[in-house]
Amino acid sequence: MQVSDFDFDLPPELIAQEPAGRRDASRLLTLDRAARTWRHSHFAALPDLLREGDLLVLNNSRVIPARLNGVKETGAVIEILLIEESAPQEWWCLLKPGKRAKPGTELRLCAPDGQLTDLAALVADKNTDGHYLLQFRGTDNLLEAIQSIGQPPLPPYIRRDFNQTDNTDKTRYQTVYASAPGSVAAPTAGLHFTGDLLDALRLKGVETAEVTLHVGLGTFLPVKADRLEDHKMHSERFSLSSESAEAINRAKTEGRRVIAVGTTSVRVLESLARQSPGPLQPATSRTDIFIHPPAEFRIVDALITNFHLPKSTLLMLVSAFAAPGGSDGREFMLAAYAEAIREKYRFFSYGDAMLIE
Repeated sequence: MQVSDFDFDLPPELIAQEPAGRRDASRLLTLDRAARTWRHSHFAALPDLLREGDLLVLNNSRVIPARLNGVKETGAVIEILLIEESAPQEWWCLLKPGKRAKPGTELRLCAPDGQLTDLAALVADKNTDGHYLLQFRGTDNLLEAIQSIGQPPLPPYIRRDFNQTDNTDKTRYQTVYASAPGSVAAPTAGLHFTGDLLDALRLKGVETAEVTLHVGLGTFLPVKADRLEDHKMHSERFSLSSESAEAINRAKTEGRRVIAVGTTSVRVLESLARQSPGPLQPATSRTDIFIHPPAEFRIVDALITNFHLPKSTLLMLVSAFAAPGGSDGREFMLAAYAEAIREKYRFFSYGDAMLIE
C-alpha cells in the first residue's frame, strides 16, 4: 500500500488548539466495524456505551515537562526538547537552533521568565539523526528539578511560544491516572477521562488495567517513505506488570472485551502477543511494531482513540483495526473521518474521540 492512500484534507480550523472546557465534554464518534456504521455521541456517555465486564487498558505514562530553554555564554537562547534518557542525568535531545550548540557547548537552564537557574547542560555528542546528547549538572534528579522550569512538550500543531504555555496545558496535557514519568507526548485518548467518569465505569462493572508505554518523538515524525513496507517505525519503551497481564488474560479467557485506550496501549498488547503465543506474560522491553492494513489483532477487541494526522502511522493502525485481517478498513476509516469533518469534530491531541467496536 502507498502512504498517500492515507491522506485526507483537513480544514486547519478543526485542529484543536485548546482542550474542551471539561475533559469528558469531548464528542465521541462510535464506529461499528462489522456493520460499517457510525453514530454520534459524547465521551461522558461512555458508561452507557460499554458493557459490564469490559476491561479498559490504560497507558499510565506521565508526560514530563520536556521543553526547556538553555542560554549559552554569549547570551543566545537554545530551545531544548528532551527525547529519551540515555543514562542518569544524560538525555538525547533536540536543540533549536542546533547549529549554535556544537559538542562542548555549555548551556545554563532558565525559567520561562528568563531567570537563570543552577542547572546546566553540556553538549556531549550528536548522532546521525540530528539528536544531541546532553549531560545535565546541578541536580541528582533532573525530572524533579525541571518541574518548575520546564514546559509541556505540546505537539507542533498546537501553536504556543515557550512563554505562552500556561497551567491549563500543564494540567490538561496529562491523563488523570498518569503515574510513570517518561513520555514526551501525551497518550491523548486518555485525556478525555475524569475521575468521576472512571468511577461511573467501575459502577457499571467495567474493569481497568494499566500498561506503560513512554511516548517518544517518533509519534509526530512524518512517514517519509512512499510505500508502507519501506517505513522504519520508531522504538519506544514499555512495560506490562504481572497484575495487568493476569487481568487481561482472565478477560480473554472469560470472553470479555479488552478495550485499548489509545494506540499506545494497542502497541504494547499486540507487540507482546506477536512475540509469543499463549497468555500474555509480564515484560519490560521496547517495541517498534508497525501496525497497518491488513493486520490481525490477537488481544484488542475495541479501541478508544483520537482523530489522527493525515498519512500518519496512527491513522494506519486504526485503519487496520477497522477491518482486522482485511484491507478495506482504510476506506471505512477515511469515510468516518470525512463524516467527522462534515460535523466539525475537533482533531488531534486536544480534539474529540472515536470508539471502534
